[in-house]
Amino acid sequence: MCVRPALRARRSGRSILGMTSDEEQIRALIEAWAAAVHRGDLVAVLADHAADIVMFDVPPPYEGVRGIDAYRAVWPPFFEWQARGAVFAIERLDVTAGSDVAFACALLRCGTPQDLADRPARRLRLTLGLRRQDGRWVVAHEHHSFPEAPEVAEVTGVE
Repeated sequence: MCVRPALRARRSGRSILGMTSDEEQIRALIEAWAAAVHRGDLVAVLADHAADIVMFDVPPPYEGVRGIDAYRAVWPPFFEWQARGAVFAIERLDVTAGSDVAFACALLRCGTPQDLADRPARRLRLTLGLRRQDGRWVVAHEHHSFPEAPEVAEVTGVE
């Protein structure tokens, strides 16, 4: 995961790394979400997601899932697969924030130790669309993909 410096010098609302406070908040939100996914913590995974979330994921349904209840339903099989030793870790995270909307893209290591040994350069691609809602950032759109189209069961253990 990305590590943020403990001390930041502020000038004109930007840190020394060039991130706005909104970008830092979103980065923290995404890092907390990824840690929750890795732990299998469903409550924390759902936190900071909009009620009308739309997600396009690697496994079916290919038309995506719409709404927080459908989003909630897709996680238990992934958690079961991950509990067998899989990794879910952010390697790169880029955030761009406006006043009311933002997007982020990330590359993650996602796979079992054997998957990662067989394909060490393979990364899960993550794109998130966020909006400010009631004064806080929430994820409204989530898209996961791999660069190629392997069999879904091979990647996630979900058939």
